[in-house]
Amino acid sequence: MLQFLQLVASGIAQGCIYGLLALGFVLIYKATEAVNFAQGDLMMLGGFVGLGTSVAMGMPFWIAFLATLIVMFLFGMLLERTVLRPLLGHPSFTVVMVTIGIGFLSRGMVTMIPVWGTETHVLPVPYRDQIVRLGGQGNEGGLVLPMEHLVIIAVTVALIIGLYLLFKHTKIGIAMKATSQNQLAAFYMGIPVRRINMLVWGLSAAVSACAGLLLAPITFVHANMGFVGLKAFPAAVIGGFGSIPGALVGGLIIGVVEMLAGFYLPEGFKDIAAYVVVLIMLAVKPTGLFGENLRKRV
Repeated sequence: MLQFLQLVASGIAQGCIYGLLALGFVLIYKATEAVNFAQGDLMMLGGFVGLGTSVAMGMPFWIAFLATLIVMFLFGMLLERTVLRPLLGHPSFTVVMVTIGIGFLSRGMVTMIPVWGTETHVLPVPYRDQIVRLGGQGNEGGLVLPMEHLVIIAVTVALIIGLYLLFKHTKIGIAMKATSQNQLAAFYMGIPVRRINMLVWGLSAAVSACAGLLLAPITFVHANMGFVGLKAFPAAVIGGFGSIPGALVGGLIIGVVEMLAGFYLPEGFKDIAAYVVVLIMLAVKPTGLFGENLRKRV
């Protein structure tokens, strides 16, 4: 039983990373009805920016953390302004293909940097190798929770609550919903569609960077760390595209299922567990756990 709980706890921490990346998918989709397949690569870029501010510039970790979020927020806004804004009004498929190209371009540019982009790096954090033990006696027995996992869970919950309140109770959040329904109608109603889209892409990039900084102490920083996004997409589908709480729930489901499959099932099942779950979800409830059937109003 203790082994099972240990696996679930680890799966929850991993699922929070998936949830954050799924949240990036949801943010973009809510505003533009497009899927950003460069989400994982934005996470990778955030990891390298955090590495640069923390190691190369010598900033304390939490200051480097905030600096990275700001840099990636501005980068996301710049990306929308220079690359994606010219596609405003085009079919969503066009945006999808462009984001795939952005992902390949990001990885290629990083690997072109000698040493820095071709090797695996350690991101120093103040809570490395610290653990919290629940139950047991003294230093033996009980549930062992690495501090890295607890930090991931705490930051993820705080972000989910903050963004949920943003969409639920602020004018900006309502404007984002209106923009996702019909950009042209929102524009005629006085909503600054271009600014909203720029803000959303900035938020999405910052959230992805946050996921990269939280994941880096566990898996290190390298050019291919963005492939984690391939597991976050099923998480967004399971939770329901357009649902912020659903992004977290979907990520937790994928994380826990993946961890249990890796331990109890034969080798190889861990890698396909996420896709098996999403296929089942699409067969049972295509809109996801928290998804809604929405009709556009013109």
